Amino acid sequence: MAAHNELGQLGENIAAKRLADEGYEILERQWRHNHKEIDIIALKDGVLAIVEVKTRSSERFGGASELITQNKMKFLIEASEAYVQAVGFDGEVRFDAAVIFVEGNEYKVEHIENVFIP
Repeated sequence: MAAHNELGQLGENIAAKRLADEGYEILERQWRHNHKEIDIIALKDGVLAIVEVKTRSSERFGGASELITQNKMKFLIEASEAYVQAVGFDGEVRFDAAVIFVEGNEYKVEHIENVFIP
């Protein structure tokens, strides 16, 4: 299990760096709501991006849109509403995914904006 958690943490670090390089301000990482967490909350051009990070050791599992279940979408919507209320954000909220494919010391990042629309 430690290897799985380490891979996930590596993926979140890679995703946060990529988002920052794309001009996003990283507001939160691993923000908790109830017993679940939002991987990354970022802001760019006034839009709040709720980013679900998926890290895989191979591309055979498919793309990001296949990795976010209906239950996960429901949780992300609920958690994002709690975050917006907690910080008083009044603007557009978007749901993104960052899929990190790691193979050895190399990786590929797929950032998908609006991976789902509530």
